[in-house]
Amino acid sequence: MLRPSPIPRALTIAGSDSGGGAGIQADLKTFTALRVFGMSAITALTAQNTTGVTGVHDVPPPFVTQQIDAVAQDIGVDAAKTGMLSHGGIIEAVAESIQRNRIPNLVVDPVMVAKSGDTLLQREACEALIRHIMPLAQVVTPNAPEAAILAAQPILTVEDVREAARRIHAQGPAFVLMKGGHMDTPDAVDFLFDGAHFTEFRGPRIDTVNTHGTGCTYSAAIAAYLARGMGVAEAVEAAKTYVTEAIRHSFALGSGHGPLNHFFAETPNEQPT
Repeated sequence: MLRPSPIPRALTIAGSDSGGGAGIQADLKTFTALRVFGMSAITALTAQNTTGVTGVHDVPPPFVTQQIDAVAQDIGVDAAKTGMLSHGGIIEAVAESIQRNRIPNLVVDPVMVAKSGDTLLQREACEALIRHIMPLAQVVTPNAPEAAILAAQPILTVEDVREAARRIHAQGPAFVLMKGGHMDTPDAVDFLFDGAHFTEFRGPRIDTVNTHGTGCTYSAAIAAYLARGMGVAEAVEAAKTYVTEAIRHSFALGSGHGPLNHFFAETPNEQPT
């Protein structure tokens, strides 16, 4: 039997970003900043930096399962998120382990393409994601390009966003968070759909190229707040505020898309760039 935990526990099941801006690295920074104990199951190793991905090495599915089992059966998990799952074999292994270990509060970030445009989910794996992972999700967090693939429709207008949310919700998740960062709107507006009602979350659109790891950070923050006991809408609102400030205080590293500042609250006098 697991001992009671003195701190909320969150697990990220995702790929490693050697550049430190996205993936497992961004997730663990987010968990730490939001005062939850972070654990990880690595699905793939990537060679990447601020300009792009130069290599991907997938972890064998049985070893992905072994990582999840190791932490879930000893430390315990209050919430989890998935990021880069790469291919169907890994997706099936993750789904089976999540179910067997009864991992709650699953946030699914359907990572398909890196900020640089490099593909992170094999095309044939989308069907496996829909079939095996989506029904387990408490929240799924697609951006507009990802939602267009999942819903099999173009997304150009707000009504397109709403219709895509309905289609994705029919795939099984309890909540669909349609992120508006890729939409051509004055504010960054996200829509949370619970199967019946839409809730809007608005934030300023910050003029910066340093946005590497935004989606990873947002979904990790939602998982962290769920682990801390918040409801879904409350967790999304808090995560939206956190990621907005992390973008506002982002900084330039490398020659491409720089990272967010996950610890902006610890460095209040630091000037964003």
